Parts: sequence; C-alpha cells; structure tokens
Amino acid sequence: MKIYTRSGDTGQTSLIYGRRVDKDSLRVQSYGMVDEANSAIGLALSLLPAEPGFDDLRRFGTRIQRDLFDVGRDLATPEDKREGFFVGEEDIAVLERIIDVLDAANPPLTRFVLPGGHPAAAAFHVARTSARAAERQIVALQKTESVPIAIAKYLNRLSDLLFVAARTVNTRVGAVEPGVDFGAEKPDPFGDEHHGG
Repeated sequence: MKIYTRSGDTGQTSLIYGRRVDKDSLRVQSYGMVDEANSAIGLALSLLPAEPGFDDLRRFGTRIQRDLFDVGRDLATPEDKREGFFVGEEDIAVLERIIDVLDAANPPLTRFVLPGGHPAAAAFHVARTSARAAERQIVALQKTESVPIAIAKYLNRLSDLLFVAARTVNTRVGAVEPGVDFGAEKPDPFGDEHHGG
C-alpha cells in the first residue's frame, strides 16, 4: 500500500466511509488539531527521563494517545454512519483520576506558571496549548454540526491534565518552575550588563 494516493491534491479529503469534504472544513480542521495534540504528547513522552520514576506518565500518555485517536475517529465519521462513539464520560473520568493522582504530589500553586523547566515539561505545555486549540475548534464545529459534548469535555480536561503533567515533571526532576507574579517588576533581560543605545 502506497503512502501517497494523490486523491487529496485538489484540496479534498475523505471522511471514514469515503465521503469527500474540503480540507479546510471545520470537521477536518478539528480532527487535524486533535492529531496535532496527539503528536505533541508523543514528543513530550519521548523527552521524559528514562528512569522508572516516570513510567506512570508513560502509561498515562499511552492511554491518552489512544483516546485521541478515537476522538479523531469520532470526528471523521459522518453523522449518518455513526453507531455510537468511541470516547465518552468514562474516559473523562479516567483523566480526572489521573489529574488527582499526579497533582497530589505537586507543590501548591502560589503564582502563575510559565511554560518551561525540564524539556519534557515544556513539551507538555506545548501539548496543552494544542489541546486547547482543538477544543476551541470543536466548539466552532458544534455550532454547525452534531458533535458529542463528551469530545469538547474530554479536550478541556486533557488540557488540565497536561498542565499538571508539566508540573509533575518539574517537581520530580527538581527543576525550577518558571512563574510570574502579576504586579511584580519585569526581569532585566541583560542582567548586570548595561548597553548604551
């Protein structure tokens, strides 16, 4: 089976069951953004330290990547061909349980967190923003087409989980978690150096 088919060269693609739609349709953009989030999670998982102390994050991430594949299937299936959905409330409950387990070991939030710290933590923040973008796209899609509410809820909860995962990585490796206090003076980007202009 060849990777390229040339069937999308004119700006259309096929949904599951072969229905042709424009590549810039909200439905295609929605499952494309879910795919972006899935890829970002894969990158974050690949950057985790190799120690066994991160095996739980790898297990959680593997489950989430499978869920996101199913979200894509739900979005790529025409309404009249659906016989149910692959992602539902039970999957959202799994995310909430993972959040509770991970966040219990993190220090309390005392300021706004900036993306950064360990490379895996920064990558989880990138994945978080991808999940938020996918959620926003699906909210737009819901205004014109039938989309199960569980999909938007899942992505909303997923972005929370990815935030917690980033904090968990920084906590476990002892990395400084970048943050900002509103009202605090901005840091001098030049440090002790002084440049005349």
